[in-house]
Amino acid sequence: MNRLYDSMEPRVIDDGMLKLAVGEQGPQEEAGELAKQEGILFKDVLSLQLDFRNILRIDNLWQFENLRKLQLDNNIIEKIEGLENLTHLVWLDLSFNNIETIEGLDTLVNLEDLSLFNNRISSIDSLDALVKLQVLSLGNNQIDNMMNIIYLRRFSCLRTLSLSGNPISEAEDYKMFICAYLPDLVYLDFRRIDDHTKEVAEAKHHYSIEELKHRENLMQARLEEEQARREELEKHKTAFVEHLNGSFLFDSMYAEDSEGNKLSSLPGVSEFLEAYRDKFVIICVNIFEYGLKQQEKRKTELDTFNECVHEAIQENQEQGKRKIAKFEEKHLMSLSAIREELEMPNIEKMILECSTDISELFDALMTLEMQLVEQLEETINMFERNIVDLVGLFVENVQSLMAQCRDLENHHHEKVLEISISTLEKAIKGDLDEDLSEDVRALFVDKDTTVNAVGASHDIHLLKIDNREDELVTRINSWCTRLVDKIHRDEIMRNRKRVKEINLYIDHMKSELDNLEYSDILD
Repeated sequence: MNRLYDSMEPRVIDDGMLKLAVGEQGPQEEAGELAKQEGILFKDVLSLQLDFRNILRIDNLWQFENLRKLQLDNNIIEKIEGLENLTHLVWLDLSFNNIETIEGLDTLVNLEDLSLFNNRISSIDSLDALVKLQVLSLGNNQIDNMMNIIYLRRFSCLRTLSLSGNPISEAEDYKMFICAYLPDLVYLDFRRIDDHTKEVAEAKHHYSIEELKHRENLMQARLEEEQARREELEKHKTAFVEHLNGSFLFDSMYAEDSEGNKLSSLPGVSEFLEAYRDKFVIICVNIFEYGLKQQEKRKTELDTFNECVHEAIQENQEQGKRKIAKFEEKHLMSLSAIREELEMPNIEKMILECSTDISELFDALMTLEMQLVEQLEETINMFERNIVDLVGLFVENVQSLMAQCRDLENHHHEKVLEISISTLEKAIKGDLDEDLSEDVRALFVDKDTTVNAVGASHDIHLLKIDNREDELVTRINSWCTRLVDKIHRDEIMRNRKRVKEINLYIDHMKSELDNLEYSDILD
């Protein structure tokens, strides 16, 4: 039975409720008092219990970014919402509420245990993102269609399922159907499924399951093909030559060219239009293949650069570690000697020597860092020159090939114009071929109409070629600029971080020495 609004006012999850809940579930006694004084950060909470609080709406949980377990059972919640930031959630209890639809779980990719027991749910769906789901409790709901079970076949980790108390659980074939269609299930309605039951169920539904598997395999194959196409297209986009490995650009020139399509029906045009198309596509494919080769060169250049940077940083760090290790070995002995020394003049002299050692270590580490900065600056500048040259060469050659496309279009335009003028002359003499459609004949009422139609078609074609060229050039230049800027920014951030690390370490050494000196003076 679902929970009803009782004498208490329905509530939403607010800051006060959350602080109270975290406090109640936090450490007790002395640790609890300390936690109350200092406060507990919501982002540090791993488990949160909000049951029996008359909650109507889920809200204000975004701060619990590391939460793994959330208990919201026995409330009056009507909608699953407000959970999108809880991406680390493993266990979620929404049982004994008034939920009608499964929704709002798309980001909970780590969820393993979900309870929606005793709600008003009539359909099992919208769980696709829960790829790690192992336990699903949907008992005491309103699920009445056995086909809901087919949906659960996609959850390969599902081992425990509860559906008792739903209309489908009254079906004669309920248990056998589920055992047959969910063969990896271990527990159904809190009872272990024995091997004999599985064998009987499989035999009973053998043919229908085989047919379902066939359909699933076909669907999986289509999905894999689609995924492969997407990956291939992404590879082409990375090379900036997507849709140039065929007639895509040529077809786009005529897709919005009504005049050109009409003119292509003129006697004599179709023959050289086909030849024009073949030559145009060959140039596009040349651009495509050249683009993929150049992309490999750019990738090799970037990989080589990253490897050089990594090796330089690693070698520099190893040198720094050796200097620090050598310093610390001597420093620890010096500190020990200072503590044992009784004469103040000797102590002061030894402390001064330690201070000098610290300063020398600082100078040595900073010198190493400056050497690395200079080395990386030279490497970065060389890479920048190389990548800019590669991009420049690519752009230059693509523009040359695109110019060939324009030449083909200009030649085609001249041919079409020549045939169109000839057709106009026939029309004026009344010798126009009767096979032409009325909309084509309308282009040959006078010279201006004919020339304008041919010119409009030509302009559309040139614009398509120009736009594709501009898009390619703009994108690869932007990519190059962003890449180089990022490399420079990353190096600046690396240098700042390293200098900060050195200063913090040196400050710590100096502070340790100062404290030792101060304690000796007090003694």
